[in-house]
Amino acid sequence: MKQLMDRIKQDGRVLKENVLKVDSFLTHQVDPELMSDIGKEFAKQYQHRNITKVVTIESSGIAPAAFAGLALGVPVIFARKQKSLTMNQELLTAEVYSFTKQETNTIAISERFLNSEDNVLVIDDFLANGQAALGLIELCQQAGAHVEAIGIVIEKAFQTGRKLLEDKGFEVYSLARIQSLENNHVSFVED
Repeated sequence: MKQLMDRIKQDGRVLKENVLKVDSFLTHQVDPELMSDIGKEFAKQYQHRNITKVVTIESSGIAPAAFAGLALGVPVIFARKQKSLTMNQELLTAEVYSFTKQETNTIAISERFLNSEDNVLVIDDFLANGQAALGLIELCQQAGAHVEAIGIVIEKAFQTGRKLLEDKGFEVYSLARIQSLENNHVSFVED
């Protein structure tokens, strides 16, 4: 998605060879116009796939997932990283290791919102090693839901996430695929 790649070039900051900071439009502050276009792009890709739910993980995945859900006309569910007092029963849970934060979180979705009738589009902000997507897939499988595909806003193509997910039989669709983050420069995979 050219608009997204242009924004990454303009406002993204390379912190290390495997860390890209996009907090000015995606991971801290959200550009709603860009997120709307991202949601429409995911909807365009999956409009004929009978998606019934969009599933993401809090927190940076919520904006692109919400706009994808809006464009598809379906509910959006986000897996919580911390259990609240109101989430006290009937939870689907999975463990997810974050390489960025160097910690493991238990993510949870209430089983009231996801079931075997659902055809799910998983959306996440980044794909690096695939652990967040695997955790979301595990939650969907616990509910008996079918994961139709995985939509990624920014993929670090130089890491192993795509291969891991595709080897497990999942379709991955990324809007921006980064080839490298070397010398404070972002280069993209040419399609």
